Parts: sequence; C-alpha cells; structure tokens
Amino acid sequence: MNLESILKLIKPADSSAYDECIRRFNSVAKPIGSLGGLETLLARVAAIHGGPDIDIGKKCALVFCADNGVVSEGVTAYDAKVTTAIGRIMASGKSSVCVMAQACGAQVFAVDIGMRDTVDGLIDRKLSRGTENIAVGRAMSRETAIKAIEIGADFVRLRQSEGYRLIAVGETGMGNTTTASAVASVLLNRPAAEVVGRGAGLSDEGLLCKRNAVERAIAVNRPNPDDPIDVIAKLGGLDIAAMAGAFIGGAAYGAPMAMDGVISAAAALCAVRMESLVRDYIIPSHISAEPASGLLCGELRFEPVLNAGMRLGEGAGAVALFPVLDLAAAVYRNAATFDDLNMEE
Repeated sequence: MNLESILKLIKPADSSAYDECIRRFNSVAKPIGSLGGLETLLARVAAIHGGPDIDIGKKCALVFCADNGVVSEGVTAYDAKVTTAIGRIMASGKSSVCVMAQACGAQVFAVDIGMRDTVDGLIDRKLSRGTENIAVGRAMSRETAIKAIEIGADFVRLRQSEGYRLIAVGETGMGNTTTASAVASVLLNRPAAEVVGRGAGLSDEGLLCKRNAVERAIAVNRPNPDDPIDVIAKLGGLDIAAMAGAFIGGAAYGAPMAMDGVISAAAALCAVRMESLVRDYIIPSHISAEPASGLLCGELRFEPVLNAGMRLGEGAGAVALFPVLDLAAAVYRNAATFDDLNMEE
C-alpha cells in the first residue's frame, strides 16, 4: 500500500476509552493519580486499543539498521564497521536490546533498511548501501525516502496482524545522531548548537565538527521545514524514514508505538508533521542524554516517565518501558478498589 493510502486509514484514538481507563484507575484503593505518568500512558494504550479492558499481551521491537554517509565528516568516533558488528550481535540475539527484550518476554525484529554491509540473520529490506553525505548534498531521493516510510508502515501492519499489541521503534547505525540532529534543527527551528550532542562519546573537537556538519547540511540542502518528507530525504537516514513510517503504520493499523530516544523522537515528529493524528498512537518512553531529546518531546507534548540518561539506541529505552507498563496494567486489573474496602474514593 502506498503512503497516501496508508495515511487515509488514520483515525483519532478512542478518547472515551482513555477517560474510562482513568476512571477505573481512580477507583483503585490508592491516592488518586498516584501512579502518575504510568496511568496516563496506560490510558493512551486503552485509547489505541479502543476499550478500557487493557490486555497489552505480545510485545516486540522493530529495529531499523542503516549507515549514513555523513560519517565521512568525522561526526562520530566509529564507522560503518561498527554498524555491521552491532548487526551481527543483534542477529545472534545477543545485543543489548535483544537481551532486554528476552528478559521481558518480547521479540526483536531487526531490519536492514540501508546498511553498507549485508549481515545474515537480519530481515533484508535494504534500499541502498547507506545514504549520501548530507554535508555536501541530499541523503537520498524523495522516492527512496517514501519507499522507506512505506516499508516501516508495512512492518507494523505485519506485526499487528500477528497479534503484537505494543511495538517499540528503534534503530542502529553510525552517524544517526547527526542526521537526527539535522532533522530536529529544521523541524524545531533551532540552531545546531542547541540540538547537537556527543552521540556515542565525541570529544570537544568532535562535537564542534558535528555541529559544523549539521550547519553545512542545512545550508547546502535547504530543506523545506513544512515538508517532512523533504527534510528526511535531504537530511535524514533510511532508519529515520522507516521509523517515521512505523509510527504512521501504528496509527493506520491501531498499534501502540513506544518511542525510544532522540532518533526515534525525530522520526516521530516527522510522522506527526505528516499527519497530526499519529501522535495519538505514540507512547513516549524516556528522555535520552542528547540535547535534542527533551526539545523533541516538548514539541510533541510528551512527558516520558523514564529519565536515566540513556543513550544506547536500538530501541532499548522503549523496551525498558515494557515491564513498567506491565506493572501498571497489573495494578489496573488486579488491585483492590475503594468499593472492595467499602470506602469512598
């Protein structure tokens, strides 16, 4: 299905289910609202599923793997060989997010959407062997960006048809905090100095180089801030495009999508700018250590419940939310109510 047709499927989430979920939480024998953001997150899940009888059930993570040509500018301490190495351990089930998912009964689907190398065991949807260097020209064609968005949406359709009821959206690929920062700078109308961080551990010199690369990328490509596809095609990566598509797919097919850190958030904002109703289907997880993370969450009007300074990527922060939501759902379903205790709320 093409992107235009997918966008037409999107409807508002069920606000009455949200309200009923909050009413049920208020009936539990505890101080009203005392689980804080966990209550509102679970209510968002109820609204997406279309009813207050919440059963999160099967959970998974979609991890989109891609390389970025901007690494040639020295914006990261690592290169595409590290993307390949991470892809290999992910295919073996031994990467950080895989181990975390196993611990909470979730599945990881790792997708090669644009890695330089090919890794056995990853799902192959490779559109190119990495993107071009955004500091000297556009990352990809508009057509390629749209294709990646459509692939991301279709993965959600497949997982939803298999019964997965909560999906994390993550990535891996060297240079993608640079592309995400460039996308954020344009969509937020903020200078590079406010959105560019150290990524995987840059020195002061490396940080300055990264800021300069983002500034040059924006100056050279002149993306249209009112056209998120143009921003992705000129400044983003194939991982960001596919993640944006996954968020759109969540809205189209009725699946709650757990947003990870700064790169996932940049993709989420792109998706919301394409269709504002997509926001209803996103479940924020954490604030990452990157400076753009809080700015993006603020623009999306999200208050993530986890703030541990994580910067791992891979969808790890979103997967870390899974057991927290399971705990909230256990209270929601099983805890004593004020009626049980013959007490007024």
